[in-house]
Amino acid sequence: MLLFAALLAVQGPLVVAPDGPYRSIAAAVAAAPDGGTVRVTAGVWRGPLLQLDRPVTLVGDAGAILDGEGSHEIVVIRAPHVTLRGLTFRNTGRSYHEDRAAVHVDSAASCLIEHNRFDDTFFAIYLAQTEGCVVRRNVVTGRPSTETATGNAIHSWGSRNLTIEDNQVSGHRDGIYLEFTRHAAVRRNVSEQNFRYGLHFMYSDSSAYEGNTFRQNGSGVAVMYSHVVRMASNRFLANRGATAYGLLLKEIADVTLIGNDFTGNTTGLLADGAERLEARSNRFTGNGWAVRLLASTSGGRFTDNHFAGNSFDVAVNARTVDAEFVGNWWDAYRGWDLDHDGTGDVPHHPVRLFALLVERAPAALMLQRALFIRVLDAAERVVPALTPAQVVDRAPRVSRSRGSE
Repeated sequence: MLLFAALLAVQGPLVVAPDGPYRSIAAAVAAAPDGGTVRVTAGVWRGPLLQLDRPVTLVGDAGAILDGEGSHEIVVIRAPHVTLRGLTFRNTGRSYHEDRAAVHVDSAASCLIEHNRFDDTFFAIYLAQTEGCVVRRNVVTGRPSTETATGNAIHSWGSRNLTIEDNQVSGHRDGIYLEFTRHAAVRRNVSEQNFRYGLHFMYSDSSAYEGNTFRQNGSGVAVMYSHVVRMASNRFLANRGATAYGLLLKEIADVTLIGNDFTGNTTGLLADGAERLEARSNRFTGNGWAVRLLASTSGGRFTDNHFAGNSFDVAVNARTVDAEFVGNWWDAYRGWDLDHDGTGDVPHHPVRLFALLVERAPAALMLQRALFIRVLDAAERVVPALTPAQVVDRAPRVSRSRGSE
């Protein structure tokens, strides 16, 4: 193996240039040995679909552009150990009868797609039934006018052991979309200004999402029909609209939220059918609704979270909700700490009576700043009678420690 690698190094890359030994990428790939490297020089390269059916590395000089001429996919990978690096892919055109992608990985393993740019592509990177691929440090920019005029920036279906990290994606239907994908690691990506979701995954178990930023997406982030999911240190920012939320958890089990930042969303976290949800050391700041728990949620536990500047800290749609709150910090807490142990001496009921009214009659929201609403809420805090008795923090924190700062 070492001898083979040494021979490849001596041979050097096959160069594609207008006046070079290879004047098309396809010709250079056809001449390359397994494990060889093809270098594409600067310029706009057009041509039919390029199929990579052997292990090869395709690298681009600065300014190397592969153009789909508005009518077709650009690269299809069907072999293991293929690398694409340093290229710009653009102009695949729209399609309403196929998932047209700039780079389509079909049943291949161990691919590496890194340091590329994707401009105005329908789908940018489409991974179908791949194993162990890495998508890293790509910039994906869509330019559609409507949601139906674009696909997803990074799309995976039926893949395993996938790594998606340090990418910047915007202007697509969904920024990152995973379906039937297991053991995925999605980290440090920035997904913003997409028409629907910054991140959307369904039936994708045993995966982790860490350090990502999801900002100003049409509907926020949706996590659906999955088990064993960990989401840590992500930022859900400014996802606003009548049906927008920082994070939607729907029909999901065994999800852990740790150290995430929910700021400026219409709804920070919406849980619908979430089982065994653990939320710890998260910050909910300046949201309309920080947390909305539907009655279908069970086994929720919220500890050491920070709630500040939200219109509603917690809202529910039923008198009974299976969720426990312990040791959170609330800016709306009006209790005291006579023994100075950092914990309030009286419980805190985070569900406002007004929140229940709005849940049943959304139009009542226009009364948010009315004086009698404040009086109503104050009376309910003193003598809770209508708000859910179970939704109470019996040990609210009075100091901003641990996850609060």
